[in-house]
Amino acid sequence: MSRFIFIILFVSLLFTSCRTSRNWKLVWSEEFNYTGLPDAKVWNFDTAGNAWAWGNNELQNYTAESLQNAKVEQGKLIITARKDSSNGKAYTSARLTTKNKIKLKYGRIEIRAKLPQGRGLWPAIWMLGDNIDTVGWPMCGEIDIMEFVGYQPDSVYATIHSEAYNHMKNTQKMKSLFIRQPQQFNTYAVEWSKDKIDFYCNNILYNSILNEHNTVREWPFDNSFFLLLNIAVGGNWGGKYGIDNNSFPAMMEIDYVRWWKKE
Repeated sequence: MSRFIFIILFVSLLFTSCRTSRNWKLVWSEEFNYTGLPDAKVWNFDTAGNAWAWGNNELQNYTAESLQNAKVEQGKLIITARKDSSNGKAYTSARLTTKNKIKLKYGRIEIRAKLPQGRGLWPAIWMLGDNIDTVGWPMCGEIDIMEFVGYQPDSVYATIHSEAYNHMKNTQKMKSLFIRQPQQFNTYAVEWSKDKIDFYCNNILYNSILNEHNTVREWPFDNSFFLLLNIAVGGNWGGKYGIDNNSFPAMMEIDYVRWWKKE
């Protein structure tokens, strides 16, 4: 009986591993097959919101083109938050975006990542609408592929924000998933179409947002989006239960970013 169960599990895992390659065509990827600063043709260092703490009372100063906070080595992008004073802040980190460089719309966006551990850390893999500079947030839309807060070391979150559904109104559409080892490499993904957005961790579907076909206030997700990768420190959510300074330096490692579309 145990052998039979093993065979069933093996077949299931094989099916899952083949799922992406069979149903989707790879249209763009960042494999980090180089060394040094993140590729400037793909990535921006975003520091624009440091002065106002990004609206979340965050405690880090995001640096620009610093190997101390963002570098590529051994096939991985490594974003590092440090206890290191900068511009009046007690911590430094990096926030990378593909704004105006890689525009994503529909398909499967997949990131394999290893998350940092420690109370007060708030790493995220997410997307914002390309029209944010003209319509602002939350009208531009936000897709949080993965958020993790260090005081909940066994859960990841998937969320969307829009004008109708956002955390300022406490109407955001959020779900969490128990994850045994976020400090190991796991695969986070969204499958995004004009009808819905599905969120996955290791190919486990744990949040699904349907297009209600009302207005852009509910569904601003038919425009292009750009990707963001960052580690925040503290903030309204991440710093809810204080900060463990023994956690620094804290690193998020990204193995790859891949964008697939239906064949």
